[in-house]
Amino acid sequence: MTSVAVLGTGLMGLPMARNLARAGLRVAAWNRTRDKALPLEADGAVVAHTPAEAVTGADVIVTMLSDGEAVHEAVTAAAPGLRAGQVWAQMSTAGLAAVERLSALAAEHGLTFVDAPVQGTRQPAEQGKLVILASGPASARSTLEPVFDALGQRTLWLGDAGAGTRLKMATVSFGISLTAVVAEALALAQGLGLDPDLVRQVITGGPMDSAYFQAKSAAMLSGDFTPSFTVRNAEKDTRLIGEAGQAAGVRLDVVAAAGERFRRAQAQGHGDEDMAATYFASFDKG
Repeated sequence: MTSVAVLGTGLMGLPMARNLARAGLRVAAWNRTRDKALPLEADGAVVAHTPAEAVTGADVIVTMLSDGEAVHEAVTAAAPGLRAGQVWAQMSTAGLAAVERLSALAAEHGLTFVDAPVQGTRQPAEQGKLVILASGPASARSTLEPVFDALGQRTLWLGDAGAGTRLKMATVSFGISLTAVVAEALALAQGLGLDPDLVRQVITGGPMDSAYFQAKSAAMLSGDFTPSFTVRNAEKDTRLIGEAGQAAGVRLDVVAAAGERFRRAQAQGHGDEDMAATYFASFDKG
């Protein structure tokens, strides 16, 4: 039976760890705020007190933390429990520069590093329907197969480590930009004295409709900003995407504008709400 250490049990990491345990894998989880990981005990997971305790004896280490720095800190703290040959699936959205740094950290400890960010937010994570953008040594695939099968509906293997994060930068830019566009369309309707739900009615069933549009417009119209992906994390990702675009010589005007919206929404106090709360950035009093 594959044993998995999960470092980070936040909005994404908690349901991912739960799905691993429910799939019959041995799971040891660690979270900086330990109380947030304790619900996993009901699914048979061990909740460790330290990263080193979590990774000791694990075949696979999964990291799902807020950013590259948090991942680096956690794995550095785990060093006493690491052993050469463990497979590290780095599944956080960390950005290109961070992935290079984390790959070097893995090499220092003899770990097999797989860059494997995911496409999907809280609900797909809960349902085990993430899309995993995996890149790394082919030798790690058989070890990771039961892990990725428990977490996702599909895994794309993309070549050497780093390719997964490069693709994630492109795909997350789509979701972030679309959220900002939906927010502006609804806000403009409201500002013009219309019921913003009319925008939803016009788009529904037509060529511009999508499940994503329906989900985000519903959140904005109902005022339910229970987070699937927070404003704070979306803003962080716009910076990572911008850095990737700059490195590639590609101008990303829409993502840059979306980043400004997320920063305004965060300043208005919406940082921990779903990124649909970028709706408030259209108004001076959000």
